[in-house]
Amino acid sequence: MKDRTALVAVSAAMWGLDGLLRKPLATALAPATVVLWEHLIVVLLIAPTLPVAFRAYWRCGWRDRLAIAAVGIGSSAVATALFTKAFQVAARTGDFVGPLVMQKTQPLFAVCFAAVVLRERVRPGFAWFALPALAGSWLLAFPHPFEVRMAAFTVAALSLGAAALWGAGTVLGRLVSPAIGPRELTGMRYAWGLVAAALIVSVQHDSWAPGGGNLLGLLLLALVPGLISLNLYYRALRSTPATRATFAELAFPATAAIVGVLFLGSSLSNTQWLGFAIVVVAITALSLREHAADPVVLADEPPLPEAASHTVPARP
Repeated sequence: MKDRTALVAVSAAMWGLDGLLRKPLATALAPATVVLWEHLIVVLLIAPTLPVAFRAYWRCGWRDRLAIAAVGIGSSAVATALFTKAFQVAARTGDFVGPLVMQKTQPLFAVCFAAVVLRERVRPGFAWFALPALAGSWLLAFPHPFEVRMAAFTVAALSLGAAALWGAGTVLGRLVSPAIGPRELTGMRYAWGLVAAALIVSVQHDSWAPGGGNLLGLLLLALVPGLISLNLYYRALRSTPATRATFAELAFPATAAIVGVLFLGSSLSNTQWLGFAIVVVAITALSLREHAADPVVLADEPPLPEAASHTVPARP
């Protein structure tokens, strides 16, 4: 079977383009409006598969149905709204790299949630990866790490909140994976996410219409770092060893940093670059250790990020 490590890198680099597409939308629209249209566009595109997804959903037990709803509501709609809000606040600090790269902390949350929800034992030595990653996140989040300003703190809190919800989605996806297939879970994720986004827009009295000038940006955001990149990623994982995929996924933070510095006007301090390096090294080392202890068997049908045991994409 042909190795497709390069395709993993291409898909990961496409995630890194998220900031380039999200920044103008986050400054022009309410975060809930952006999330609503991201989900609506994808739901329209996958509409032919939704009847099968709904039937599979109702065949699940009540616990699995609640978990699937939580994935769509929390890990899809709310997490993406927090992430978009982080970009909105980042417009005041000028740091659009931090919110993107801090999503690399997601595996830390996934391991902790798995210990609670799935009763998975945290392997000895986890702190040796977690503590440096948290320290690196602090350095990355704040240009002056010992002189924290409220705007920078808000961006960091929103970004980590999104990463935590995506990590929770990873665990809940594993929980329900025996009961529902990956394609059906994808459909229900976006369906529940659309419902949740619509409720958020209604409660906050945000605009339902994005305006004609934002439609192209929303379409590209839903497709490029969203549906297209994930489809490429799943296809590539069919014939890519997990250890190689882990390194190939470094294209995501690298692309995010390049886009932030060259196109979004971000400029990182020396301590932020140090934090960037620490986060990437710590999370990559953790992922390699997890792969070595629990290797992924290449299959004909790759799982959803939530059902996988390899490193989960930051923007599932």
